[in-house]
Amino acid sequence: MAKPKVQPGADESCAETACADVPDRELAPAPPVKTNKSNRPWRPVFLAVLAETSNVTAAAAAADIPASRAYKDKRDDSEFAARWREALCEGYDLLEIEVLHRLRFGEPKDGAKFDNATALRLLSQHRETVARERAIRDNADVEAVRQSLHAKLLQIREQVQKQRQAAAMDVSAHG
Repeated sequence: MAKPKVQPGADESCAETACADVPDRELAPAPPVKTNKSNRPWRPVFLAVLAETSNVTAAAAAADIPASRAYKDKRDDSEFAARWREALCEGYDLLEIEVLHRLRFGEPKDGAKFDNATALRLLSQHRETVARERAIRDNADVEAVRQSLHAKLLQIREQVQKQRQAAAMDVSAHG
């Protein structure tokens, strides 16, 4: 009796037992090579969902990455951080539009319940961030805006001082 062929890596003793009757089989295909998630282009998906939802956790889940990875890349890559802020700004714009629509036209009877109070609170909490991002988006120089405000405040201060001096002269002239 000829010794049957044994699959590579199989126990040689198998040839002597009942599995010796099993015909030769093709080798099983190699398991698929895992793609390195760090090399996958996940950012477009992440940013699109972030713009839709203003929710980092949901955006990370849609991009199939941990949220910590997104936060790390945001810290390490200023361009990605700027695109992140733009996406959030867009998300807040969409939320604001949705809230306004619901306040004007009411809730759809058959739709899911929308928490207007939470939406308004969220918009209120992020008002400064959105305003700053809009200024950046509109190419407004923050330092120039500060200097302009400072100059205006100095002008108002001078006017108030002149009015006080004029009032003091009137009192002393008539007094």
